[in-house]
Amino acid sequence: FNTYNIAMSAFWRGWLIAVLFYAFLPASVFAAMYSFVDNAGVVHFSNVPSDSRYVRLKGFKPKSKKSSRVINPKKYESYIKRVADQYGVDPSLVKAVIKAESNFDSHAVSPRGAKGLMQLMPGTARDMQVANPFDPRQNIRGGTKYLRKMLDVFNDDLQLALAAYNAGPEKVKQTGRVPQFPETVKYVKRVLRNFKRYQATSSFAKGG
Repeated sequence: FNTYNIAMSAFWRGWLIAVLFYAFLPASVFAAMYSFVDNAGVVHFSNVPSDSRYVRLKGFKPKSKKSSRVINPKKYESYIKRVADQYGVDPSLVKAVIKAESNFDSHAVSPRGAKGLMQLMPGTARDMQVANPFDPRQNIRGGTKYLRKMLDVFNDDLQLALAAYNAGPEKVKQTGRVPQFPETVKYVKRVLRNFKRYQATSSFAKGG
């Protein structure tokens, strides 16, 4: 994940450099920007708010491209169930993660470089033996395997496992709870909301 972090000793200089820096970034990596001033008066700017003191700056909003592809989530359900059963994961949870990560777009690419249905980062894809993250079956298998790993690491604590899937396990281990990154907090809530909805309307029990 590419982190753009600027720290300057003078407030106005920090602002000027940050504005110029973001002005020349390509649209594909443009993200929300955060700032805080530490006790020494140093101004910090970042698009990755790794400190609770960061506050989102107005005027810096992430840009995203909506896919023009027609998505049919049901076409993946039989394979989701097969792989989820293999790894002992609720298929509705796998589906909820896919919904939150890519909205079932197998060609999705995030500004961070995560790819495919379950938005696997290159390192994760490699560790999960996924040769082609844009292949739906490889991606679902790799993502489900990684989700199972996170559940094992955090003793089946679903919130912590989802937070680790989004922010990385080390961040969760450091805090012992869901890291208070805006993106991660929203992500966990979104997946849990999707999970409950899919459980309530699941076709998996019917063999869908």
